[in-house]
Amino acid sequence: MKQYNITVNGHTYEVLVEEVGAVASAAPAVTVSPAPVAPAAPAATPAPVAAAAAGSVSVTSPMPGTILDVKVQVGATVKRGETLFVLEAMKMENEIPAPADGVVASINVTKGAAVETGALLATLK
Repeated sequence: MKQYNITVNGHTYEVLVEEVGAVASAAPAVTVSPAPVAPAAPAATPAPVAAAAAGSVSVTSPMPGTILDVKVQVGATVKRGETLFVLEAMKMENEIPAPADGVVASINVTKGAAVETGALLATLK
C-alpha cells in the first residue's frame, strides 16, 4: 500500500492506494481519509502516477463526455503530450494527451463511447 497527499480545490487529503494484482488494466483500490491534512507546498512537477511504478501508465478521462476520435493504435510509440483521444464534453472538443513517453499497451474505449470521469481510456508501457 502506498500513501500520497492529493490536493483538490486547495484542500490536501491523505490517500492510501493499494496495488491489486499485476494486470495493467486492473483499477487500484483507493481509500481516502475523511479529514484533510495540512496543505503541502505546491510541487514543481506532478507526482508520478501510482501505476507507473508497476511498469504501466493509465490514461483516464478527466471529465465525462463522448470519445470523438481515437488517434492511436495498440503498439504505437507515443511521446508525452501527444494527442491520444479527442473527447467531446459540453460541446467542446478536448484533446487527451499521453501523460508519458511509451508504447500503447491497450485501448479501452471506442469512437462514440460515452465515458465518465476517471474512466480508463488506455494504458501505456
